[in-house]
Amino acid sequence: MDEGIRLQRVLAAAGLGSRRACEVLIERGRVEVDGKRVREQGMRVDPDKAVIKVDGKRIGSAPGKEYLVLHKPTGIVSAMSDPEGRPHLGQFLGESRRLFHVGRLDFDTEGLLIMTNDGDLAHRLTHPSYGVQKTYLAEVPAPVARDVGKRLRAGIELEDGVVKVDSFRLISASGNRAMVEVIVHEGRKHVVRRLLDAVGLPVQRLIRTQVGPIKLGDLRPGSIRPLNQKEIGELFAAVEPK
Repeated sequence: MDEGIRLQRVLAAAGLGSRRACEVLIERGRVEVDGKRVREQGMRVDPDKAVIKVDGKRIGSAPGKEYLVLHKPTGIVSAMSDPEGRPHLGQFLGESRRLFHVGRLDFDTEGLLIMTNDGDLAHRLTHPSYGVQKTYLAEVPAPVARDVGKRLRAGIELEDGVVKVDSFRLISASGNRAMVEVIVHEGRKHVVRRLLDAVGLPVQRLIRTQVGPIKLGDLRPGSIRPLNQKEIGELFAAVEPK
């Protein structure tokens, strides 16, 4: 194919190493393009359209695509601007950057937000059919009844239908406060707060710690970091058709 960009150049631009190092990846049969293993040098690809994998993990190869993690603090609107003048995501990223926030976090909820200009990936990560899980830590009143997890896993009737959690566990309890972990793949508004309130555990603090394979880790509130190629590959893998 005469058009396109040489594969080793695309790999190098994606952060896989120098062009020579990327040529070695190709020689060793570690690279696939559109489902076919490539061993010969000089292949040209369209990085906007080609599905390129290294060691079975897809890479973010399209030029100009950004994949970031933001630790959203409390008191921030999940939008790139706000007509009411409230603090918003654009103040951390620059309002001129056209980035999607993957899912939303409530004004009073903090934690992990994936930011990207890859619209297809953003859609897949948020669509419930792909079942991408989100993990939350919630501070609630103690004690936590023993049957709460069973009830949440069985399903709770909310005003917009029944919702089940994928997982629930008590992390710690001290005095009149407890910390619980809730894992859901639902994206309904205020769903974690509403679920816990329905079982008598009004949320006092809520933080999202993980989306799919991506973890918040020790990223501080208001801080941003780019995803590495391993993490990008894991995100693509999380939304591949089963």
